[in-house]
Amino acid sequence: MEQSLREPTGRNIGKFEHPAITAKGERRAAVALKRLETLWFNTGTLCNITCRNCYIESSPKNDQLAYLRLADVHSYLDEIRRDSLPVTMIGLTGGEPFMNREIIPILEAVLSAGYETLVLTNAMRPMMRHKADLLRLRDTYGARLRIRVSLDDYRAAVHDAERGPDAFRKAMEGLRFLSREGFRLELAGRRLGDDAGGDARAGYARMLADEGIAIACDDPVALVIFPEMGTEADPPEITEACWNILHKSPDDVMCATARMVVRRKGAEAPVVLACTLIAYDSRFELGHTLAEAAVAVPLAHRSCATFCVLGGAACGAAAPA
Repeated sequence: MEQSLREPTGRNIGKFEHPAITAKGERRAAVALKRLETLWFNTGTLCNITCRNCYIESSPKNDQLAYLRLADVHSYLDEIRRDSLPVTMIGLTGGEPFMNREIIPILEAVLSAGYETLVLTNAMRPMMRHKADLLRLRDTYGARLRIRVSLDDYRAAVHDAERGPDAFRKAMEGLRFLSREGFRLELAGRRLGDDAGGDARAGYARMLADEGIAIACDDPVALVIFPEMGTEADPPEITEACWNILHKSPDDVMCATARMVVRRKGAEAPVVLACTLIAYDSRFELGHTLAEAAVAVPLAHRSCATFCVLGGAACGAAAPA
């Protein structure tokens, strides 16, 4: 395994390039793993739809992250148990997790091990094919199973412009099923359109009330509204001095408490990444085991700035402190 966040060659240092120094020559901020509370499994990048600005480029053709296997999940659950790691939540993301043929056994393995389990989905046809299994898991594990549906906007036209024609209607069918059947249900929106965060929450609340779907839109966990991460963004680099300037702590950033497991196409084994957002930058591969991945992460990617530090977002179980 090559060294994480290795130094680039050459004398000129570009933004987000050097692991320890910014382009201006300042000391780059890094985040130590305080305690591993959340472990994410990326079940694969294949998805039933192609979104215009998907941060991980999921689509019906993108299999750069291969389907994670049940055996892979068991190996990390075994490591957590063996080393008494303080993991309390397991997250499943993609792509669309319900396209993975082993998704139900994977969910069963994680839930039966006692973990709160959060699965991210677009609630469309791949999820709806598993209605009977989901009802069985709900009956067995109750609120330990959390389902977070991606609904980019409360307006069908805005959502469909991002996800494709008729995507909003199909997602709403899934949402109505999950709500009607009493699943622990959450939403993930994005800062699209012309609404500020507060206006967006009010818009979601009105739409969901009209649909008879009960989600507490004033709760930042029940309705997460993520900042955009466009590749055209040119954010400032985060230096050690920024923590005091921004009145933030490195402990508030996701990589202080979380890691993600992926299986790359053609790889013999999964690897552990520093972050759920940075899937293709090999500098953020930390090792094959959770023990190897328990290292500090330099904030050497633009998403570190736009999403986590300046955007104040988190993908996990609770609202930021």
